[in-house]
Amino acid sequence: MFLRDLFAVVMLSGVFSLLSAALFVAMDAVDVAFTEAAVGAGISTVLMLGTMALTSRQEKPPTHSRALPLLVAFITGAALLYGTADLPPFGAPDTPIQMHVAPEYIARTPTEIGVPNIVTAVLASYRGFDTLGETAVVFIAGIAVIFLLHQSSRRRRDDENDEEEV
Repeated sequence: MFLRDLFAVVMLSGVFSLLSAALFVAMDAVDVAFTEAAVGAGISTVLMLGTMALTSRQEKPPTHSRALPLLVAFITGAALLYGTADLPPFGAPDTPIQMHVAPEYIARTPTEIGVPNIVTAVLASYRGFDTLGETAVVFIAGIAVIFLLHQSSRRRRDDENDEEEV
């Protein structure tokens, strides 16, 4: 809220994404951790740094009151807290996922797939097409970032060459 240096904001955002990925690994959600690290810390950080290269590094002073955005943020936070108030405790054995889907995967994975890690078996076999789609999206986003950065550097070189000719 108080930083005006956009580079520091981008770096803090990247660090937050890496810490989130570490938290997901600690919670045994390796697939989510990988996606967070790749998209949150990797591609998003590169996109923001590329945008900063084309724009200003300092935030412009606000021309409007900060009261309305702050009010919207507090109302959104209150709605999120209210919406999560009736959720079961994290890891509770009586949640729907623990009572219907998870026992089925635990029972069938060793015989059907033969992979000792159940998360890997679910991602690679049972949800293989979903994982392939997610990987394709991350790959295409990375290619798009490279293309956009290449285009902006080519445009800058063309502008410099035009200035030299004049």
